[in-house]
Amino acid sequence: MAEFLSFVLFAGIFVVLISIRQVNEYQRGVKFQLGKYRKMVNPGWRLIVPIFQSMTKVDLRVKAVDVPFQEAITKDNVSARINAVIYYKVSDAAKAILEVENFWFAVSQLAQTTMRNVVGEMELDELLANRDQAAKKIKIIVDQATDPWGIQVDAVELKDVILPDDMQRVIAKQAEAERERRAVIIKSKGEVEAAENLTRAAEMLSQQTGALHLRTLNTLNDLSSDQSNTVIFAMPLEILRAFERSNQ
Repeated sequence: MAEFLSFVLFAGIFVVLISIRQVNEYQRGVKFQLGKYRKMVNPGWRLIVPIFQSMTKVDLRVKAVDVPFQEAITKDNVSARINAVIYYKVSDAAKAILEVENFWFAVSQLAQTTMRNVVGEMELDELLANRDQAAKKIKIIVDQATDPWGIQVDAVELKDVILPDDMQRVIAKQAEAERERRAVIIKSKGEVEAAENLTRAAEMLSQQTGALHLRTLNTLNDLSSDQSNTVIFAMPLEILRAFERSNQ
């Protein structure tokens, strides 16, 4: 009799020990009893009776999932390879287990198809210039679709947009042409400003008596600083004739 009681006590202690489950602070447990959903299990030590009960742990921390490169065609029929990172977390552990078979895989697949659809609605220039807008649109669509699964999408970031080699060359030529156009515009504006300044200077010199002679002397002074310069000074014909009359 004593041996039987000892066996029962040992068996009971063993069952209790193997029934203990630990749920960490960043986790929630989804408890089932006889195959039916029973309740949500909070962090701590919990007893799960073998055979009759089971529990699935769900991590509630934010997860970063790398969406692999996807072949997409933009609205203007340009092929591009795009990948992204999606940040999401489980907001309802029970729904994440009961409503979808594998929420990790489901979110990744949904993000891939949504990314291709969103890119297909945008032209290439719009996609390259407004990547944040495309990422925001992907986030909204994925968040709405995963809400019944108990998933909350925090952010979506487009990492790379890779174009075919021929399209990259076309874009490079376009950028070079744009730079040349800006250079021509800047140069022409500079010439216009220089012409306007010269016009104002000429007007000022013509209005002031002796200003032109002072400017001429100043120019001669600048030229005389370099001995290698040869200066040819043009004199008015009237002055030469005056000298000729004085010699007679």
